[in-house]
Amino acid sequence: MTSPPSPFACVLDARALLGECPVWSDGEQVLYWVDIDAPALNRFDPASGRNTAMPMPEAIGCFALRAGGGFVVALRDGFWFAAADGRLERKVADAPYDPAHHRFNDGRCDPQGRFLAGTMNERRDANSAALVRLDPDLTVTRILGDMMVSNGLAFSPDGRTMYHADTPTHVVRAYDYDAATGLPSHPRVLARWSGETERPDGAAVDVEGCYWTAFYRGGRVLRIAPSGETLQDLRVPALCPTMCALGGPGRKTLYVTSARKGRDPDELARYPHSGGIFALPVDVPGLPSIPFAG
Repeated sequence: MTSPPSPFACVLDARALLGECPVWSDGEQVLYWVDIDAPALNRFDPASGRNTAMPMPEAIGCFALRAGGGFVVALRDGFWFAAADGRLERKVADAPYDPAHHRFNDGRCDPQGRFLAGTMNERRDANSAALVRLDPDLTVTRILGDMMVSNGLAFSPDGRTMYHADTPTHVVRAYDYDAATGLPSHPRVLARWSGETERPDGAAVDVEGCYWTAFYRGGRVLRIAPSGETLQDLRVPALCPTMCALGGPGRKTLYVTSARKGRDPDELARYPHSGGIFALPVDVPGLPSIPFAG
């Protein structure tokens, strides 16, 4: 029995090793994204189909636009400011781990413009990763620990709920989020899965408060209601989708990044666009990307 076709179109056959962290710029009407392992920050213009790669000197786990222009980027060795052309300007904080076996992973700004970035233990031998917060004054605060691969960070439309996943646990949790302190509390399970390929990776939230998550190694993205009910379950034409973003005109296009690193030849023959960026029109728009206030 053959699988049903995917509703997604490949809009950029990027062949990224580890495509991640798509961020839509309303002002430019472009999608920024990273390839963590062929390290670069990329600028994709859907109108022209042109992608511009801005190489980085080491793994780039995540980034955010800056309110004053350019970017804040989370490289293996710490947080940096970068110019609009991707040129690194200055390091603003060291990495809160040993870069020999840890790196930054998923991240985004909270509604107040603080940059939250997760880390991951590349050895996967201990729950030594964390979620940290870079404030506009450039102080770094650890806000969650006891995890292996920080992922799935997103916020509800009112900013009062923070979502987060530790991918190997197959669980997405919701937290109360204090806007004044930038601290999460009172964790509860939003959704839990048991299948080996049901591994929640990067996420986005739409204006109805629904949570879009990508299943790394599962070839699917799900839309989950704030109640935890699965509303949509969509196939992606790659087995390793990594993160969702809502962009395009009116922010009514669902973009999904993906990876091809480590995939076997048979899989790549079946999914030749692995590592590409996929897009699907949706009815419910996304939330605007929040820039870093520092």
